[in-house]
Amino acid sequence: MVEVTGKYGTLKRDFRHLPVELWLANNGKEVKARMYFAKSKQLSMLRTVCSHISNLFDGVEKKFIYRMRLVYAHFPINANITNGGKTVELRNFLGEKIVRTVHMLPGVTIDKSASTKDELCVTGMDIDTTSRSAALIRQACLVKKKDI
Repeated sequence: MVEVTGKYGTLKRDFRHLPVELWLANNGKEVKARMYFAKSKQLSMLRTVCSHISNLFDGVEKKFIYRMRLVYAHFPINANITNGGKTVELRNFLGEKIVRTVHMLPGVTIDKSASTKDELCVTGMDIDTTSRSAALIRQACLVKKKDI
C-alpha cells in the first residue's frame, strides 16, 4: 500500500496484488522497488508500478488537467457546469434536444476555461480518475451510424 501526501491532499494506491517489494530509502526521500527472478513481462510490471508511484507524486504536487475543446460546424454545443463542478450538461449536440449529463468521478472537477472559448478543463489529483472523467465526456458525444 502506497500513500502519498502533498500540497493538494493524499492519494493511496494498493500494489499488494503484484510480487513487488517496495520500501523507503534515503531517510524517506526515495521509494525503491525490487522484484526477484523476473523475466521481461514481470519487469514491465515493475516499470508500471514505478510510473504509478511517480504519477501519485505529480498529482498531489501539481494536479492533472485535461483540456477539451467543444468543436462544431453548424449547431453550437452548449456546456453547462452544474453541481459545483461535479456534473456537466451538454446541450444542442448535432441539434438534438436530448441533454447529455456526465457526472465526474470522485476527486475530479470540471470548469470552463476563462481565456479560451468552448474549452473545458477537467482537473484532479489522480490521473486515472481524471482521464476516465475526460473519457466519459468524450463517450457521451460519440456519434454512431452517421457519416461525420
